[in-house]
Formats: sequence, structure tokens, C-alpha cells
Amino acid sequence: MSDLTCVRCGLEANALPAPPLPGPIGEEVRQKICPDCWAEWQRAEVMVINELRLNFMDPRSLEVLEHHMREFLLLAPAGENPGEGDRGPGPEASGS
Repeated sequence: MSDLTCVRCGLEANALPAPPLPGPIGEEVRQKICPDCWAEWQRAEVMVINELRLNFMDPRSLEVLEHHMREFLLLAPAGENPGEGDRGPGPEASGS
């Protein structure tokens, strides 16, 4: 039996054994992302850090990295209510 349906790949999988990051973001990742997609992010994370030349002496760098992580893993932007903004426009946007 699986623990979750990954929001990124849609597959049923076991949850990560522990939150991969400290705080609420780590728990959110643990509850919504499968180990395979987390491993993909870890590889992509290195590229993001290098390509954007993130300097972690600058507090904004963590915000930039979290933004890219949420985008890659298809998680709602920080501070946004879960379920909002992650499914595209609602029926009212169709104009019908």
C-alpha cells in the first residue's frame, strides 16, 4: 500500500522516510512528493544553484531556491492555500 499520490508525477508511492527540509516546507514535501521526484529535484537543485550563482550569504537566495523547488515539484507557491493555483484556471475562465 502506498502512502501518497505524488503531485508531480501522479504515481502512488511511499512517502519519504523523513522530511527532507526543516520546518513546514519539509513536511509538505514529505506528504506530497515521492522519493523519485525528490531525487530528481536534488539533481536539478545543483544546476539551479550554479546557473543562478546563488550566494547563500544573501537571505534572498533561499527564497529564490524555494521558488524554483516549488515550481519544479508542482507545489503551490509559498503562502498560497493548498489546492489554489495548482490546477489551472477554473471553469469561469473559459468564457462560456
